[in-house]
Amino acid sequence: MRYSIFLVLFIVVCSTSLLSVTLIWKYYHKSINMRTLTLDIRQLMNCPHRPNIIQRELYRVILRSCCNATGEMILTNQNTKLGQKIHYETNQKLFKTVDKNLDSMLPKALPWSKGLLGHCAVEGSGGILQNSSCGAEIDSADFIIRLNLSPVTNSKDVGNKTHLMTINPSQISGYYNLEKVPQLLANRVAAYGNASLLLPAFSYQICTRPSLDVYHALRPLRPNQKVVFFNPNFMLNLGKKWKGQGLKEQRLSSGLILVSVAMELCKEVHIYGFWPFSLDLNHNPFPHHYYDNVGPKKGIHSMPDEFLLLLKLHTQGVLQLHLGRC
Repeated sequence: MRYSIFLVLFIVVCSTSLLSVTLIWKYYHKSINMRTLTLDIRQLMNCPHRPNIIQRELYRVILRSCCNATGEMILTNQNTKLGQKIHYETNQKLFKTVDKNLDSMLPKALPWSKGLLGHCAVEGSGGILQNSSCGAEIDSADFIIRLNLSPVTNSKDVGNKTHLMTINPSQISGYYNLEKVPQLLANRVAAYGNASLLLPAFSYQICTRPSLDVYHALRPLRPNQKVVFFNPNFMLNLGKKWKGQGLKEQRLSSGLILVSVAMELCKEVHIYGFWPFSLDLNHNPFPHHYYDNVGPKKGIHSMPDEFLLLLKLHTQGVLQLHLGRC
């Protein structure tokens, strides 16, 4: 297995009162020694996690200054006006003009724009959640973000409470003729209660129609479940920010996007199911997701790079990464 990733070298000294972690990151092209990598990470995860309020607030300021999830994460009537051109994230030459129909679909404002959320959990759907018994711990959070219609039937490992769920428009292709047969999708999203459903309607032109179809299909059947759309300017700016920090990939994954959102909006952030490798910390194999073994499209995301970025944030005390059993 070959990856183009950041080499991470851990020098870890743990005691009851002190955690000293030095990270040296170098860009390289070589095979990963998974046994060495998992051993280093297992030793690191055995150390007590020390939140760093200064680092946490620094990243909050940085993310708000560049991207402003507080006011710009989703399209609203406050940041998007009738007649305005919405330029697509991946091709700024293409745009959609906000007409009365689209304007009526947008919420008046972001629900979290008035203050910080509390303890947030972002669940990344990785196979490492299998047999983790993390469900109760995830459900104890004040605000829970899940990704890509991930199932919550295995509540022992992943919990079932949800406040925000992302949907990849490609997942809608299996629901034929939503206008006439919306009930199947309505039944599926009912598992998430009244969680808001978040779609990247304006990342690519091909995403627009299925995203708008989801809104129209669910509105009469589930009026209390909001369907909202990512602001493409927010997505573009966030991508530029992390790429400016050395992350090299075509597009950010929805996981890293939502972790970044949580870092700005939440007082503390805990993340689960973020592990891009096929072996766990004890070198046992497991599937890519806790519910299937379908990996990401090649050439779009760089999950190992993103994971090592999250690991760096963990060691800095900005967020807490949970791996293995809870």
